[in-house]
Order: sequence, then C-alpha cells, then structure tokens
Amino acid sequence: MAELKLTADNLSSNKTAWQEKGYRVWSYNREAVKAETLKNPEWIHFGAGNIFRAFQAALLEELLDKGIEKTGLIAAEGFDYEIIDKMYRPHDGLGIDVTLKANGTIDKAVIGSIVEYVTVDPDNKTDYDRLHEIFASPSLKMVSFTITEKGYSLKNAAGEIAPGVAADFANGPEKATSYMGKVSALLYSRFAAGALPVAMVSMDNCSHNGDKLFDAVSSFAKAWADNGLVSADFVKYVEDKSKVSFPWSMIDKITPRPDASVEKILLADGIQGLEPVITSKNTYVAPFVNAEECQYLVIEDAFPNGKVALDKAGVIYTERETVDRVEKMKVCTCLNPLHTALAVYGCLLDYQLISKEMENPVLKRLVERIGYEEGLPVVVNPGVLDPKKFIDEVVKLRIPNPFMPDSPWRIATDTSQKVGIRFGETIKEYEKRADLKAADLKMIPLVFAGWLRYLMGINDEGKAFEPSSDPLLAKLRPYVADIKFGDTDIHDKVSPILSDATIFGSDLYKVGLGELVESYFKELIAGPGAIIATLKKYV
Repeated sequence: MAELKLTADNLSSNKTAWQEKGYRVWSYNREAVKAETLKNPEWIHFGAGNIFRAFQAALLEELLDKGIEKTGLIAAEGFDYEIIDKMYRPHDGLGIDVTLKANGTIDKAVIGSIVEYVTVDPDNKTDYDRLHEIFASPSLKMVSFTITEKGYSLKNAAGEIAPGVAADFANGPEKATSYMGKVSALLYSRFAAGALPVAMVSMDNCSHNGDKLFDAVSSFAKAWADNGLVSADFVKYVEDKSKVSFPWSMIDKITPRPDASVEKILLADGIQGLEPVITSKNTYVAPFVNAEECQYLVIEDAFPNGKVALDKAGVIYTERETVDRVEKMKVCTCLNPLHTALAVYGCLLDYQLISKEMENPVLKRLVERIGYEEGLPVVVNPGVLDPKKFIDEVVKLRIPNPFMPDSPWRIATDTSQKVGIRFGETIKEYEKRADLKAADLKMIPLVFAGWLRYLMGINDEGKAFEPSSDPLLAKLRPYVADIKFGDTDIHDKVSPILSDATIFGSDLYKVGLGELVESYFKELIAGPGAIIATLKKYV
C-alpha cells in the first residue's frame, strides 16, 4: 500500500492512490507551470493564510486544470515567516482543500497552484531579492492581499504613526521593515524597472479595501519623496491609475481554523505528516484547510497590465459602483453583522460553534431580524447578486452548516474594528432616509449592549472568560471593569464608549441609540441568566 504524504514527489509517484481515496489531483504539468511562473510571474499574493489557500489558490487550480492559465501563484508572507518555513516548504507549496458542504458531504482536493513561496523578510536575502525580481518583471499582472484590515494601517491604537512606519518614512525603500513599507519598496522596484503597470488588489474583508491599500502605499511614496529619498515621479506613478490600480473588491468565504475533525478524516485516508504548526506568533497552520462551499469574489475591473481569467472560475469583474453595492450588501447587512451578533452572544452564552447557535431559536431570530428587518430596507440591490437570496443562503445554509467548525471566539476577534462597518453604515443610512430613523432600530442596539457585556469578560453563568484579541481591549475594558451584577448607575462608565464615533461610525447618543443600548445593558447585567432572559424578552 502506497504511503501518502503531501509532497511533490509523493503526488507524482502516487497520484492514482490519492485519487482512489477520493482526492482531486491536478491534471496539468505542475513542473511546467512552475518553470513558466519563475520565468514570467503573473500573480503574487501577500498573506499566505487559510482564505488564500482555500479560495484564491483553488480558483487558479481550476483555471490551470482547464488549460486557461499557464502560470501559478506566488505566496508571499510578510507577517509570520514561519508559515512559509514550517508549512509551505516542507510540503512543496501543496495543500489539501476540504470543502464542507451543508448536505453533509465533503470534497477533497490537493491544490498545486502555489508553485513559489517566499517570506517578505529583508534579512532573507534570497527571498527578498526574488521579490524585487518578481516586481520588476513586465509579466506581473496582479499583486493581491489578504492581510486583514489592520495590515494596511500605518498608525497604532492611539492614532499615532507607528514607530516602524516613521522609521521607514525617514530611511527610505531600501531599509523598509514595516509591512506596508516593504510592499511600497517592492512597488518602487517596479517603478525603477520602467514604471511598469500592475494592479494592487486588496481582497480583504473590509470596506473600500483598495483605498486602504492605496492610502498606505501613497503615504510611503509621498513621505519618501518629501524626504528626498525617491523621485517625485514615483508619487505620480502610484497615483496614475493607468499605471498602478487599486481596485475595490468584495470577498466572501468562511475558512475557519483547520479543525481536528477534518484532520481525522484525512488521517483515516492514510495521509501522513498532517501535524499542524503553532508558530511563535501564535498562528495555527496545518497542511489542510477546511472551508464552506459558498464563495463570492467581486473585483473592480481595473487591470492596467491585463488580468488573470478569474471570471472563468466564477469571479465577477465589474465596475467600482457595483463592487461597492455588493460589499455594502454583504459587510453591512447580509452576512458580517449577523456573524458579529452571533460571535458576541455566542461567547457570552459559552457556545463553541457558530452553527450550534443557530439551533437556539432566540439567536436564530436575532440574526433574522437584523438581516431581514433592519438591514434589508437600506440595501441597494447590486444587480449581480440578489440581497434577499444572499441572506436566505446565509441564514438557511451557511451559518447553520454543522460541518463548518467555526467558533464565536474567532469571529469575535477585533470586534472594535468591525462594528462601525458592520452596523454603523446601516445606522448612517437610516439617518439619511426620510422614511427611516436610527432610533427605530432595536436589534442592532441589542448587539452593542451585548458587546459591552462581552467586554466585561463575564459570561451568562457569571464565569470569567478572556475576550478574543482586539487592539482596543486595553482601552475599553477599564470602562466596564468595576461594573457589577445589578448595577444601574452605568452611564458615566459606558458613555465614553457609546459616544465614540471612531468605533461605531457615529455618536450613538446623537442618533438616538445610546440610551437604548444603556437600557439593554442594565438588563444584561441584572445577574446570572440575565443575558438569555433579555434576549428572549426583546427578540
């Protein structure tokens, strides 16, 4: 019986054995694809995590198998270099994509489209020189990113320019060490190679993601030019859309942390060497990813050097206005707010799986009301996707999928960075409309009250828990630290949070919601069991 290991040599010699175990394995010549990629790279992606391996890499895998594309993906990791060194290199860039379908079936595929993988590490001369070579290549069409929204930020939690960024501004592209500084330095190499065209495509799950990337890169270009470190023509290059584009995109695919139950399935197939790695930066990576079947990627059609034929694999290329409508539909109404609501209350009610929460009729009703009743009235139909059908799929298929091992704790990460987008935009739309007003909202304020309760780090049974990581935890938790069960005099303690427009998108008191959030919160802290009782009362 053949040994099955996730390496290029093993796949080459045991392809049939893998297929007999139910794995889809590429039919293209991977070595030829690799050779062409090394010679004429077309697509490099920053952020070598799960979403990239389950989505972008799988899309290109399909196109390579169909003979539509001839070059593979280059994975670049600029935050946690160990992902490349301890996971990509030992497995020759290969990964197993396990799709968990709502009907209980699974689809297993070995993904071979990632044929090159590098760290964005200036101290690794081989990798860093190769990155500059890639960026200087005329063939490069797309530089894409999934580095999370905070990856584009040049400021710290206090709103000040981060020390590493300030140092990069002063030292120039040759000595850049911050993430966006290194990306900007690589783009400078492309400018120096002849102002070659390229699309810089953020595929992160945040509003107007292309603008966030542009703002970061242009800030570096301007700072370097102002300091006499680069020519002013570099600034013009970055700002010239016919040379460098920063398209908006909307991405949607749930890819939880690699789950032990999925690992068991693969082990039962006899696959060896599946041990996960927890890096020194606490990143959990495994040779496989598990993801849902549903996926959406809508990208503004702005590619000055030509585009990868992703539309042949289900991606929608369209104009910026349509991307904006789709993004607002999903991020502000039809999915992300529902997830955040379940994350906050899931942690408070000690749920370990999002799907399990949907078995609770009160929580199910909460997200249905947020989506259908409060969100849908202000959604503009983007045309390429129907909002109601999207929510139907989310509520009936995606979130309840028992085979998606996603946790409230994962989704609750960085909630302070999300609520302004996921709920704040809906509040703004209510304020704009003549027939609606924000004060009519009831469920969204209940989520805000739940978040205040979550910040206390005390669950519904009165037991302490550690909230998920969030850049504002250290700032926000002291406001609620002294609040006890039964307290009613809480205005002075919570008002600094609820009035903070940088968190919610507006001062909640000015839009008529602050007092309601306080009222809900007082009921949520009445004592053990008050959370579920309050939800039952109002939902």
